[in-house]
Amino acid sequence: MPSFFDAPVLRIRDFRLLVINKFLLTFGVQMIGVIVGWQIYQMTHDPLSLGLIGFAEAAAFIAFALWAGRAADLTEKRFLILSSEAVVLLCALALCALTLKGNIRTLPIYLVIGLSGMARAFLWSSSTAFSELIVPKEIYSSAAAWHASAWEIASILGPAAGGLLYGVSGPKTAYLAAALFVAASLYFAAGLKKLHPSPPPSPLLEGRGDLLDDSLAPFQGERVQGKGLVQSLSEGIRFVFSRQIILAALALDMFAVLFGGVVAVLPIFAEILRVGPAGLGLLRASQGLGAIIMAILQTRRPPFRNTGRTLLIAVGVFGLCIIAFGLSKNFYLCMVLLALAGAADNVSVVIRASILQAATPDHMRGRVSAVNGIFIGSSNEIGMFESGLAAKFMGIVPSVVFGGIMTLITVGATMGLAPQLRKLKNIASLGQAAEGFSVEIERNPM
Repeated sequence: MPSFFDAPVLRIRDFRLLVINKFLLTFGVQMIGVIVGWQIYQMTHDPLSLGLIGFAEAAAFIAFALWAGRAADLTEKRFLILSSEAVVLLCALALCALTLKGNIRTLPIYLVIGLSGMARAFLWSSSTAFSELIVPKEIYSSAAAWHASAWEIASILGPAAGGLLYGVSGPKTAYLAAALFVAASLYFAAGLKKLHPSPPPSPLLEGRGDLLDDSLAPFQGERVQGKGLVQSLSEGIRFVFSRQIILAALALDMFAVLFGGVVAVLPIFAEILRVGPAGLGLLRASQGLGAIIMAILQTRRPPFRNTGRTLLIAVGVFGLCIIAFGLSKNFYLCMVLLALAGAADNVSVVIRASILQAATPDHMRGRVSAVNGIFIGSSNEIGMFESGLAAKFMGIVPSVVFGGIMTLITVGATMGLAPQLRKLKNIASLGQAAEGFSVEIERNPM
């Protein structure tokens, strides 16, 4: 029987380094998330203050996402990865320094979180584009599952470690430990090969009209050599909005996380359930635990039969679990429900990532990844803001139940408005369409 670690994608050296890098960075960032959340809630006891953590990061991420995508297309990708992670390390050290200073206020914390959001915008686009360029198309689904596994394992261990260290040694030690994990991620990123921009296809492919959607007609024959920043960035947006399947998958995931995410208000649940920062870490880890179990299963058997229907069912299950979580008053039941929600969410993550990888031309991966980042990468943080705002004005339990119901409504709306996604059977066919798409971009760096 072949070993679990004999997957073909793991034979790619740079992919292995990238997965280890992602694990260590996510571990440190997840630690910081627990520490900041508990620290701010203990300072303010205001749900909105928790939501503002997400707002600070999302605002910076969205402001720089498209520029980051263009940078990922036009500059060397390892440099962007290293630079972005170095900024994240500085942010972790800054939070530690602010705590050491004493009499800390919330505004400096929000500013540091905003800076990390800017760095994450560049990291998202560059690392995603890097991975997609080193992995052959036929094993994209396996790569997506391994990326998800690394993220989810770190999302289990990171919050648990952050909460435990906070409870035992306080925020200073916890921040320093998180910074060490981010520093370790930089070591593995430094081992990646340099990956320069992919030249745009020229001349245009001809005789491939059978592989192209009618929606791509405006792009055929287009020349963007010498275009300016805004015009170049708009191509990624226009490409995503021209493909119903891509747009629907992104929108479905975005609204599910926006309404159904409960990470921001977990410090409130931890206080209500009287489990302290260690219990908060376990609640944060529970969703990741369910996700990693599902991710491991998907590395062996990706969910690509009746792909569209599977995606819709997964998001629906996620919404039901969130409703049940909001109504639960038992700590252990809450952990189980969050684990089930995490498992359902992981199915959605793998399918969405595979759709994007298969349907995006190589020379536009950075910009399309940036649009994906605005939809998905910032939806967690915007969802945190929505959760904090709703909890302040609706109450903690009604706000969580409302979010789960809105997730179910989103699934129903997607079924009606995006029949191409609902009927999607095979992701491989999307890759054929992407091969026929061609837009030239300027080669000059930013």
